[in-house]
Amino acid sequence: QVQLVESGGGLVQAGGSLRLSCAASGSIIHINAMGWYRQAPGKQRELVATITSSGSTDYADSVKGRFTISRDNAKNTVYLQMNSLKPEDTAVYYCNAVGVLSSWQRGRSDYWGQGTQVTVSS
Repeated sequence: QVQLVESGGGLVQAGGSLRLSCAASGSIIHINAMGWYRQAPGKQRELVATITSSGSTDYADSVKGRFTISRDNAKNTVYLQMNSLKPEDTAVYYCNAVGVLSSWQRGRSDYWGQGTQVTVSS
């Protein structure tokens, strides 16, 4: 079974920084894309940033210039460096892996992490 384990969330003051990590495990051969989504209380889950296996990235307009997504393909790990954090960035951040090919499963599947809380105080 493939698992995504997130870490790095926490409480930070506005203007501060946090770095999220998400490690995928489970006899993985290849992952097409990895990304971060977030869900604030009472709101729908929204895209934050994604990165393909070749390094192409995409960001939500609200985080462009403040957040940077990166990936270590050898470690099946994706990172999200979050700078200049704002109270409106407060949410549960979820890691997503799309098109995961593993040695024990035919075809590709998508997976989600359990989420990590990010709270930005004003």
